[in-house]
Amino acid sequence: MSLKIKPLADRMLVKPLEEEEVTPGGIVLPETAKEKPQKGEVLAVGPGARDDEGNRIALDVSVGDKVLFAKYGGTEIKMDGDKLLILRESDILAILED
Repeated sequence: MSLKIKPLADRMLVKPLEEEEVTPGGIVLPETAKEKPQKGEVLAVGPGARDDEGNRIALDVSVGDKVLFAKYGGTEIKMDGDKLLILRESDILAILED
């Protein structure tokens, strides 16, 4: 996917990672019965917010990081048929390590 979006300030573009949910009995849950995903991969990051003197504050998250984000955080957009989220750095709860 070629990105045509450049996040501003402390925002980032995240692709939610859909996990197939199967009950202990082996039944696959349909999309409508699943909870919203809370894991995603960072596709693009902004340059960072500015402090009181106008200096950039670097983000702790970088492109390619797998992150855990707030359940209802961010703004959902569709791009090339994919659901993406624009999140603020404050919506990111943790960086997931492999």
